[in-house]
This record gives sequence, C-alpha cells and structure tokens, in this order.
Amino acid sequence: MSDAQTVSAAVAQLYNTYPFPPEPLLDEPPPGYNWRWNWLAAYNFCTGQKPQKQDIRILDAGCGTGVGTEYLVHLNPQASVVGIDLSAGALAVAKERCQRSKADRVEFHHLSLFDVEQLPGEFDLINCVGVLHHTSDPIGGIQALAKKLAPGGLMHIFVYGELGRWEIQLMQKAIALLQGDKRGDYRDGVQVGRQLFSSLPENNRIVKREKERWSLENHRDENFADMYVHPQEIDYNIETLFELIDASGLEFIGFSNPGFWQLERLLAKAPELIERANQLSDASGGLRQRQIYRLIELLDPEVTHYEFFLGRPPITKADWSDDNTLLQAIPELNPCIEGFPSQCIFNYDYQIVNLSLAELEFLQRCNGNYTVAAILADVQINLDDVRKLVKQQLILLTPA
Repeated sequence: MSDAQTVSAAVAQLYNTYPFPPEPLLDEPPPGYNWRWNWLAAYNFCTGQKPQKQDIRILDAGCGTGVGTEYLVHLNPQASVVGIDLSAGALAVAKERCQRSKADRVEFHHLSLFDVEQLPGEFDLINCVGVLHHTSDPIGGIQALAKKLAPGGLMHIFVYGELGRWEIQLMQKAIALLQGDKRGDYRDGVQVGRQLFSSLPENNRIVKREKERWSLENHRDENFADMYVHPQEIDYNIETLFELIDASGLEFIGFSNPGFWQLERLLAKAPELIERANQLSDASGGLRQRQIYRLIELLDPEVTHYEFFLGRPPITKADWSDDNTLLQAIPELNPCIEGFPSQCIFNYDYQIVNLSLAELEFLQRCNGNYTVAAILADVQINLDDVRKLVKQQLILLTPA
C-alpha cells in the first residue's frame, strides 16, 4: 500500500473501533441548531443577503457517525444531502441515526475525500469538519473537494490549531512512546492514556489543561481515542493554514467566529499598537490581514481550531449602505435565533441580544412579504437601526 493508503486504513480502523462522534441516536430531530450548517444563515453570514435558492445539494465530507449530516438535513428542508466517510463502522451509525430521526433526504457513500470525484455533479455547500487534518495530504484533500464546489458555492471547514492543542500533542507523543510496537491497538492506547492521566501529579500542566478544557467530553472513550491516540494529525497555525487555503484555489470569505479575530479585543488599551498593526506590509490588505490574524493568535494562544468559509467565485456580497437599496429590500427573520418574539433573544451564535420595543415590532413584521419601506411606514425605527439588525444578522435581506 502507498503511504496515503496506509494512513487511510489506520484512520478507518480507529473509527471502526471507536465510531465518532459518539452522540446518542434519537427518534426525533436533533435539538437546537448550528448556524454554520443552515444554508440560509451561512449564506447570509458570508454575503450579507439571503440566497436565491434553497433547493441545493450539500456534501458532508467525512461525515463520521452523521451528527453533522443529520443537522444538515433537518436545517435545510429543501436540500438533498450526500455524506461520505472512509469508516464503514461510522457510516453504519450515520445511516441508523438519520433513519431514526427521519432525515430522509440523504444518501451515504463509503468514500474518502480523495475519491470524491466519483460522485456526480457539483455541490452548493460542502461541509468538512474535523477531517482534513487527519489525512496524509490535506492539500490534495481540499483540492479534491474544491473541484466539486459549484460556482457561487460555499465550503465550511474545521481544522485543528497547534497553539491551543500543545498539551494534547505532548500526550499523544507520550502514549505513542509507551505503546511501542502496540501502536495501532487503539484500545491499548486509550488504556495507556487513562493510566497516565490518573498517575501524573495534579499540578502537572497536561493534567490541568485536560481538566479545564477537555475532561467533560473525554470521559467517553470515543472522544479520548480521537484526541489522544489518533494515528494521523496535522495541526495548523495561521501561516500554514493560509498555505492550505491558497492551495484550494477558492476565495477565503472569513472565520466563522469573527469576534475572536478582532485585535481591539486584546489591545484596546494600546491604540498606537493597533495603528502599527494596521500599517503592516501589503498595501492590498490581504497579507496585512493575515499578519494581524497571526498577531492575534500569538497574543492569545487559545486557538484549538480554525473554523471558516471558502467560496468559489462569483460570490456576490451585498452592500446596504445606499438608503434606496435598503428600503426596497425584503427582510425576514434569520432562522437561527431563539426566544422570539421577545425583547431578549438568542442570536444565530447563541449570544443574548436585547431589543428595543421598536426593534421587536420591526422584527415581527419581517415575514418575507413586505419591503423595509413598507414596514417603516408603520414602525417608528430609522434606517440606521435597520442596518444594526442586519449587522447583528437577526434578519436576512432579499434585494429588490
């Protein structure tokens, strides 16, 4: 076997032994939402407007036991969904999961990322969470997926970050050393790892990090194995991450947790340093922004993963700065909010938003039937307040 085939076989064996994620199977749709898996909310985040169509094709690349796949089906009622994975054991769980919750617009294929060209057609949304960093060739993997992304389509990716996973890397290497020629026996690896954690001093740095960050999920052997005895893992920093992104040939749209990537969050007390950062190198802004991202992760090295969107041009981004354009747009509620109607709601990212009475009244009229101008004829709110609701992503706008 080639090196890539050897790695793929080892990864498949891990997930056949410990199907992942190990979330329970339910006889009903999964609770809540992840807005990144909702086409309307994700497209609005990336472009500032509602997508023109909802009868899309979605690919869940490396679907595992189908936790994300199930959400993709239920959150996108007009979409058809395809899930692929190289673990037959995980796929069996995914199929049962979706059957039980009546996620019936999905088909599964026993395929790796590198064989995705065997699927017919293109996809409007490709979801690839926790997969590329477990392949022998992430660049080859992302390039294979990029070829299946339709023009105007979006790709949602999640890969590991090296700075926030430093202690995990140390434990992975320690377990591998102790396993010796038993490496690849994943049940033995879990046993060795459990014994290490129970034997190390309480003030040990690796133990403290596990307790403060990971222990609640790692009580399940499936999670522990995925974290500490995985046969293949590549962790990224901003510099290596953008090497991967650039190799995809796609447009980087942005991180899906933009609040973390604001330098003002860290240096509000030193505006002169923010100004200095904003003057870094490249006049076009692209490389400068990457240097700012790098500065942020160096100053706040809690980055355990990167979650972001890529797109295949043309990606049309809305501009609502013109009053007439905004007045003629048709607003509707973001599907990923909770607690509405109320003055205190959760937004798409489960953050609390407090609304004024006028804002609440405006949102109650946002049913997709009236223009902003028509609603403002009855509600005492100005256009800047409407733009605030747009910026908060509480509403989706359809251009006239």
